[in-house]
Amino acid sequence: MLSGMTDAAYVASPWEWVSNQVELYERTGGAEGNALLDTGMPIIIVKTIGAKTGAVRKTPLMRVEHNGEYALVASMGGAPKHPVWYFNLLAHPDAIEIQDGPKPFAVTIREITGDEKAQWWQRAVADYPPYAEYQAKTDRQIPVFIAARR
Repeated sequence: MLSGMTDAAYVASPWEWVSNQVELYERTGGAEGNALLDTGMPIIIVKTIGAKTGAVRKTPLMRVEHNGEYALVASMGGAPKHPVWYFNLLAHPDAIEIQDGPKPFAVTIREITGDEKAQWWQRAVADYPPYAEYQAKTDRQIPVFIAARR
């Protein structure tokens, strides 16, 4: 576990389906709870430190992986504002872990733009087609971060 997370308490999501999925995923080492609801589309668990609370937060995100790196797409379903975890990444960029299987691992992140974002966006939409709909329904540009193992 990262140094920034050792003293922080975990606070489960207020959304029951999210907290249940995280618990099942972690309890089974990713053998169960590894897909978005009943879609069959794979997810990862992203662990952050809350920007306001300082608590450990765990968020299931769509699994968009390429050559060992992961895209973290801050879509929030096309809502007009960024998801809370986006601000957690910005506030504590050195205290992020991903779980894609049995064990979590530390990552470094960077927000991408331009041609690199366009390339990753194509991958993201290929892996999870609703991302295209989410971008179409919001005026904000959906941020994309790349997470790489430390």
